[in-house]
Formats: sequence, C-alpha cells, structure tokens
Amino acid sequence: MTRDIGRLVIRAPNPLGDAIMALPAMAALRAAFPDAQLIIAAVPAVAPLFQEITQVAPNQVVVADKRREAAQLREAQADAAVLFTNSFRTAWVARQAGIGQRWGYRAYGRSLLLTRAIGRPRRRVHQSEFYQHLVRELGFAAPALQEIPEVSAVALGSLDSGEDPRPAIQITPATHARVDAFLQTLGVDRSAPLVGFAPGAAYGHAKRWPPDRVAGVVSRLQARGVTCVLVGAAGDRDAGREIESSLPSGSRLVNVIGRTDLRLLAGLLAACRVFVSNDSGAMHLAAAVGVPVAAIFGPTDDRVTAPLGDHDVIVQQVFCRPCMLRDCPIDHRCMRRVTVEMVFDTVVRRLDAVRP
Repeated sequence: MTRDIGRLVIRAPNPLGDAIMALPAMAALRAAFPDAQLIIAAVPAVAPLFQEITQVAPNQVVVADKRREAAQLREAQADAAVLFTNSFRTAWVARQAGIGQRWGYRAYGRSLLLTRAIGRPRRRVHQSEFYQHLVRELGFAAPALQEIPEVSAVALGSLDSGEDPRPAIQITPATHARVDAFLQTLGVDRSAPLVGFAPGAAYGHAKRWPPDRVAGVVSRLQARGVTCVLVGAAGDRDAGREIESSLPSGSRLVNVIGRTDLRLLAGLLAACRVFVSNDSGAMHLAAAVGVPVAAIFGPTDDRVTAPLGDHDVIVQQVFCRPCMLRDCPIDHRCMRRVTVEMVFDTVVRRLDAVRP
C-alpha cells in the first residue's frame, strides 16, 4: 500500500488543541510513508502551526479555504487522504477533489464517502490516543497511551511502547527573533522569569477560572519579581480587562491578548518558565513547546484532554463534573473551589525547580 502512495494529504482537525494532540498520529504516518510527499491541509487558524518545526515535517501546507477546499486538494494531486476531522463535509470535499483513497473514522453518515472507514475506540480514551487509534487501525504503527486513570492528578505521560506519543513543537529561529523584538517593544525585562496566563477558553465561560483568582496569582508572583503576561484571542479581551482591574494600582502586567498570531504565540509561550491555563488550545501549545503547564480543569474531562507530559492538572472533584456544559447552571463550584493558593503554589514549585 505504501508503495502506491506518492502524495498523501493529512486533513488536520480544526480546533488548535486537537491539531496539536493529533501530531503524534501524524508523525506515525510520516514514518509509514517516508518517501511520499506529505501535505497538511488545515484551516487558517491552525495551518501556521505546521510552519514551525513539528514531528510531521510536511512537504507542503495547504491553508484550507472552506469555499474552495475541494479545488485546493485537487491541485495537490494526492493519491490518498487521511481525515483527522469527523465531519461529513471534509469527507465530501476529499471525494470532490478526486482523491482515490480516503481514510478516516466512520461518523455522521460519511462511511459511503470513505474507501476505508474505521470504527471509533470502544472505550473512553485521551484525544491524542483517539487519533493514534485511527492510524493503528489503518495498519500503520503508532505509539499508544496507557489506560486513562479514573482520577488524574498529573497529566498522562507514561508510554506503552518505546516511542513517545507526546506532541512536540520546536520554535524556528525566525520566530524566536520575532518574540525577542516583540518583548523588547513591550519593555519586558528578560532577566526576570516570565509566567504566561491564558484566562480565556473558546468552549465557554464555564471553562474559565474566575478572573479575580487569576489576578490573585499574578499579584503574588509579581511580589516575587516574576513578569506575568496574558495571552489569548480577541474574544478573551474582556477577561483580560477584568484581571487588570482586579490588580492593585501600579501593577505591571503585560497584556497581549488579541495581539499575537499563532506562530508569535507559540514563540512567546516557549519563552515562559511556566504557563497557567484553562483547558484550551493555548494549554496544549505550551505543553508541546516544552513549557510546564498548570492546567485548571472544571466542566471538561481532564482524562480526555489533559496536556501530555510532565504537567500539573488542577481539579476539584465535585459531583457534577465533568458536565461538559458551556455555562454552569448552579454555582460553578468546580472552578471556584480551585483556590489562588493551589495555583500559586503549583507555579512557585515549578519556578523553584528550574532555578540554578
């Protein structure tokens, strides 16, 4: 089969966090087709990720335009496409593009559009394992995660095989240079440790740790000489303003929410000593670039989307979590019971661990 595939398209998941969690499975395809031209097709919000140094090392990145994606894939002249998306639309687009081999999970009535339709895992698995299962069922080796424990105190990092299934991204020298220039324009003292915060979450307000709690951690870290930086998308600006208004007068907080593109964000996270985040794409990005993450989980399931590797997952086990709701119908106890002290102590422990 591999000899018949000269050009292979991988359709990346649309959410940033999912695209990052799919990297090990994509890397397994790269290893299975070492001589093929590997093409990553991804939405504009995710495509720049693959211009940094990833495990996938694609030969080409296609920025998928929803209105003309079929034409873009047709121009790629691929022999096969692996769909890490689950939508009917992307399977239909691959067929419209004339790609002879179309592989992916059977879901949402798209089985007839696929030449190889794979059944989903029968048990609950980490999202990274969800993508690796697809690759293994297609007949290509992929490293596996161990069984997910019922209660997670630290994100999964143990392996079943000799290969490492954790996502990994290296920042290019050009992006490092952009970060240096960006921080210089902001007047950031690079001699002080930098701790990043992602106070937002695209899924909904229920995933967000209260802004006043974020401000409490920021204030305590500033007293220790730490520089704190807020990152996020434009939609997180309100959360950033709430944090700033909760700080004592004269506090120096670097707020770049809505001011970074994806590659600059990746480089900025790599410059941090520790990163504090809700369950978000930024959380997975920080983990992938090698920064210790203090990940705060509330309504979502840390057993499925925890950052992989040596990170801290902070949860409060209440009867109603994980509910997966966008807005809490009661008192948001899963997040409000995460205290400032819990997060601050976690960050300080990580900071102290890297001191000379």
